[in-house]
Amino acid sequence: MKHQTHSTTVRVFIALAPPDDAKEELERALLPAYEAYPRMRWNRIEDWHITLAFLGELPVAAVPGLRGPLSGLAAIRRPLRLALRGGGHFDERVLWTGIDGDLDGLHRLASEVRSLVTECGIPYEGRPLRPHLTLARARRGDTACVPEAAAGLSGFTGRPWHAARLHLVGSNIGRGPGPIHYRDIESWAFGDGD
Repeated sequence: MKHQTHSTTVRVFIALAPPDDAKEELERALLPAYEAYPRMRWNRIEDWHITLAFLGELPVAAVPGLRGPLSGLAAIRRPLRLALRGGGHFDERVLWTGIDGDLDGLHRLASEVRSLVTECGIPYEGRPLRPHLTLARARRGDTACVPEAAAGLSGFTGRPWHAARLHLVGSNIGRGPGPIHYRDIESWAFGDGD
């Protein structure tokens, strides 16, 4: 009989997620790239997100302490009007689409989230926010396809949408050879800002 092991840590980040119709619009724009570059490690559309703060591997016991503060932050923030736009890459290895719209509001929200994490006693030494949504990664030794796929997205302009929820997300990254999968630990609706 196989014993089920329960990890004592979880890899966690705080993010926004585009609505389904905005993701489907981008997915249609990506169809030529899916066909041209099948060997790239494409992220699942349901896992697409805009990371505000990547917290890394945390003890499972530390996660509940984030729930109340994140819920409180979401309740006092208005939804952000954003859009997906264009394409680019990091080091010819990571393909992304950019974020357009209320970028000042997005940076403010990320700063508030990061401050809140620190106030909750979780050390945070993240990089400066570069708003993007990761789409795929190149396989080792096969990086030429990423800049080409990014160029194919250069003219993409998605419809505007409202980021209406703040998501606390866990991932299984580094836990096996398969694709990375994400799951909401919890999410909270933004309020009306009053």
